[in-house]
Amino acid sequence: MADPSTPGLQFDRVSVRWPGGARALDQCSFTLPAPGLWMLVGSNGSGKSTLFRTIGGLIQPQSGQIHCRLRPALVFQNPDHQLLLPSCGSELLLNLPRHLNREERTERIQHLLEQVGLAGMASRPIHTLSGGQKQRLAIAGALASDATLLLLDEPTALLDPGSQQTVLAAVQQLCHRSNNPLTALWVTHRLDELDHADGAARMENGRIAPWTNGEKLRRQLQPLAGRRG
Repeated sequence: MADPSTPGLQFDRVSVRWPGGARALDQCSFTLPAPGLWMLVGSNGSGKSTLFRTIGGLIQPQSGQIHCRLRPALVFQNPDHQLLLPSCGSELLLNLPRHLNREERTERIQHLLEQVGLAGMASRPIHTLSGGQKQRLAIAGALASDATLLLLDEPTALLDPGSQQTVLAAVQQLCHRSNNPLTALWVTHRLDELDHADGAARMENGRIAPWTNGEKLRRQLQPLAGRRG
């Protein structure tokens, strides 16, 4: 069993350069405590998408060290790009470990749906779900693969205010449950969401600033957002 005092994820001077020489990550160093809901905010081109792909192993850095004792899973901005099968149950079944028997798979699917507020919807066709329900199903799919680190790339960007709240509440509950709480790294452009984070940081020019209180960071950034508007 991993030492709970060990950081869940640590970047030590990690750099990712594109073929033309531009740096998407520039000696990026940060530590992600585990568990909890941690939010990043930054402008387009600041390196957030590259960061997620690097954590997920899709991009190999040219320099630096990455230490990760968590199992990452990416949740896309648009759940329609992630959900592949016709029903909620079949979607989760796709991600479950193969060694489970039929009864274990059924129990696991029911439990996963309950965790994201979709109890009793295993047979529900995915095309009948709302945007928020689809996003919560995508999160359940990540959990089905035994992920312990959720990488959430602006998961509420395409949702109405009510659905934004249900998705945020579901992730908060998963990160603060008493048994096996998750770690989540959430990228957002909605400054009000920072109030709900256990810690927040700004990403700029391929680097992440130190973690701070989410409400404090929101107050710092709101005047800048107003001037840009």
